Amino acid sequence: MTETTTMLEKVKSALEEIRPKLQADGGDIELVDVQDDGTVNVRLKGACSGCPFAVQTLKQGVEVFLKERVPSVKTVKSV
Repeated sequence: MTETTTMLEKVKSALEEIRPKLQADGGDIELVDVQDDGTVNVRLKGACSGCPFAVQTLKQGVEVFLKERVPSVKTVKSV
């Protein structure tokens, strides 16, 4: 198992923890990929996709949470 694969599994697990909070507000998040440089690409869905606070949710919510759970995460981007 490579380090990227391990990181991918950790990110998937962490997103499953945060997903119910997003779904409670009518949104969702989809993992697109995890890059070797620590960038996590996600797609915001549902109410999150058009929400004016989506950037705040992504950076101050999802990114902070992922960095706590998976220290090798450097940034989270919406694609």
